Amino acid sequence: MKQLLILSGKGGTGKTTIASAFIKLSKAKAYADCDVDAPNLHLITKQNSLPKKTDYYGLPKAEIDIELCIECGQCMQNCRFEAISADGKYKVDPFACEGCGVCELVCPVEAVTLKPAVAGELLLYTDGEKVFSTAQLKMGSGTSGMLVTEVKKQMKSAAADVEFAIIDGSPGIGCPVIASLSGVDMVLIVAEPSISGISDMERIINTAAKFGVKTAVCINKFDTNMQNTEKIENFCKGQGISLLGRIPFDLDAVKAINNGQTIVDIDCASGAAVKAIYSKTMELLFEEGGGLRS
Repeated sequence: MKQLLILSGKGGTGKTTIASAFIKLSKAKAYADCDVDAPNLHLITKQNSLPKKTDYYGLPKAEIDIELCIECGQCMQNCRFEAISADGKYKVDPFACEGCGVCELVCPVEAVTLKPAVAGELLLYTDGEKVFSTAQLKMGSGTSGMLVTEVKKQMKSAAADVEFAIIDGSPGIGCPVIASLSGVDMVLIVAEPSISGISDMERIINTAAKFGVKTAVCINKFDTNMQNTEKIENFCKGQGISLLGRIPFDLDAVKAINNGQTIVDIDCASGAAVKAIYSKTMELLFEEGGGLRS
């Protein structure tokens, strides 16, 4: 399965807007939303069936058996996360507990145990021949990178015979992005012409380079700052990174998204630009070889 990952380095650049357009243009039979902290691809890619839901277990959480507890205070004194309080009875705050196990280790009467805890929920939509994999991390839960890995595994397992998949990645360069990058064939980075946008683009390019993944860039809302657009273009040229196109700022695109449509569902300037970028992306993805190209 060829996997195209769409990243941005920061939120709000239009990554999901472009991912949803690519899904529509390619008539993708397998796709995933790996932004498990705030998934929103499902808002545009309408699903005709209810998802199969599976609990995702992250790090275990400590629990105190009040029948065994002798209230010695060792657990609370040794918890570096201040997750244990003694308001009448000793208890653990599950949002603060990191599951390190120190409290279990120091308890003299074995009143503390680490128990599996649900940290999120995997969702799998199967609509005819289409497979859409996503997830939602619970508030305050960690291990988002591990959940992203499960999202991708779920997609590949359910769409084992599909040749091509599109993945909408997470913003930033943290664990979810690292997990998103693992095993993909190409990364399309959506950049915006702002100071922070340029900085974040450079960071995600450097991160992708560690994986040796074929990388390309497109510029969204390029006409909002032509000077910074030129900086992005010069950077890509200097690094030998394919620049696949520019997308103009387009109020019609905003209206389409607000109506639950992709920008290629309507006749608009941004949609036309994305169609051209899509064609170049597919050509680059399926060409022989990998890595960066000039």
